[in-house]
Amino acid sequence: MNVAILDTGSGNLRSAEKAFARAARERELSAAIRVTRLPEEVAAADRIVLPGVGAFADCRRGLLSIPGLFAALEEAVIRRGRPFLGICVGMQLMADCGREFETTPGLGWIGGEVVALEPEERGLKIPHMGWNEIWPQSCHPLLAGLAPGSHVYFVHSYHFLLAHSEDLLAFTDYGQRIAAVVGRGNLAGTQFHPEKSQEVGLSFIGNFLVWRP
Repeated sequence: MNVAILDTGSGNLRSAEKAFARAARERELSAAIRVTRLPEEVAAADRIVLPGVGAFADCRRGLLSIPGLFAALEEAVIRRGRPFLGICVGMQLMADCGREFETTPGLGWIGGEVVALEPEERGLKIPHMGWNEIWPQSCHPLLAGLAPGSHVYFVHSYHFLLAHSEDLLAFTDYGQRIAAVVGRGNLAGTQFHPEKSQEVGLSFIGNFLVWRP
């Protein structure tokens, strides 16, 4: 199994690489985990991961600035149906648009928009940073073995406001309901950082490595 972790200049690449390698070992999977920006490696990958931190527009520009990378990504994920996982802003980029400082087109893979967190409860700080509970909304294979109320690690100031409720796989609460895991077909994304979420995160990554959408 070849797993491509995209290097677009934004993301916790080394920690993600180590977490995916560890999850593969724990599942006794033969997996080559590669951090790459080479279109040919993305095209040949069995599974593709897009981490992202920072601003929506910057992450999008980083993805599109590497010649041939987006075309290879779209060919592998949309046309060939390879399993895809977006992490944090990597998840948000699947939206129709992001409204962080400016309105920026997203990939349009999952309907919705990325908007600022506006918790109703006073005193909650932005960004939403630290450990919080997630609550599954389906029996999706990516959530297998994750108990309701499992704690995972978040760092974000914007969230994915989904257009279709059926694309919500799990949510968290931070003065408002926030999409924590989204998915449609072979596409999935986490607002939290599985690579920083210890055993729960490793379990989620392991589920992604064996997922057959």
